Amino acid sequence: MTRAARAFWLRAPGEGEIRPVTLPEPGPDEVQVRTRFSGVSRGTETLVFAGKVPPSQYATMRAPFQEGEFPAPVKYGYLSVGEVEQGPAHLRGRTVFCLHPHQSAYVVPADAVTVVPDEVPAARAVLAGTVETAVNALWDAPPLLGDRVSVIGGGMVGCAVAALLARFPGVRVELVDTDPTRAEVAAALGIDFAVPEAASGGRDLVVHASASAAGLQRGLDLLAAEGTVLELSWYGDRQVQLSLGAAFHSGRLTIRSSQVGMVAPARRSSRGYADRLALALDLLADPVFDALITGRSAFAELPDVLARLSAGSLPALCHLITYDGE
Repeated sequence: MTRAARAFWLRAPGEGEIRPVTLPEPGPDEVQVRTRFSGVSRGTETLVFAGKVPPSQYATMRAPFQEGEFPAPVKYGYLSVGEVEQGPAHLRGRTVFCLHPHQSAYVVPADAVTVVPDEVPAARAVLAGTVETAVNALWDAPPLLGDRVSVIGGGMVGCAVAALLARFPGVRVELVDTDPTRAEVAAALGIDFAVPEAASGGRDLVVHASASAAGLQRGLDLLAAEGTVLELSWYGDRQVQLSLGAAFHSGRLTIRSSQVGMVAPARRSSRGYADRLALALDLLADPVFDALITGRSAFAELPDVLARLSAGSLPALCHLITYDGE
């Protein structure tokens, strides 16, 4: 069994490279995984690529198997799907998801991988971490039957939340984005679409995932009395300015944060991280999530892909990275 692998590293902000890696021999409670696909989480990974993680968030932003330190050099990423080549008998040959950086093969503890259900294609399974974020968000602020809900920001996380919201009986969902081409994704998810200036008001719940102050403000403006904005955006080192006059106090509006680093309080006593991730993978049996994968590139192209994503010249939701001819 080969011990050689290749890994993507951020050499310096804005400069990525592929480096050789020598894998250790797996221990009795470890697995060696041959990567088939990984996904680029566009929002977070472009912030990392550009060196915009605030020093105060270095510890919070660490990926589970990150090497190096922010801002660089650092090996970062957390959407990896592969096949177990060595390890316990019940895992050998299984397709698994792992929160591992972009690397052609790796050795991790056996309990760090989650088996992908047979009905979930390996390529779609890279979305597990994103759908897990969406699950946690809807545990933080679930809609009620018949609610009017807007999702502002048609990126990976926003679209994953919208896809799950569309499953709730009687809930009418509108995806709001400045890019009118996101209407195609909304149609694939079976939900409505609007640009910000044409978005519907009187919303019971707004999920904000545009990572912009303008988007957050628009979310507040769209709320009905006593409505809630659930904030999922990660702003890095940018400041956010809001107008909290007008109806904010008279309407008793709420801004609530949600972050996947902890299980939402509503389920923390009965669900762990493994339960939440397993649920996300089960949900990915629905082919509607294929609409979130908007491009693919070979692993060797990843330095250029991240540079183009960071510059905005490569539009994408989840960009799929393929290994060994997949």
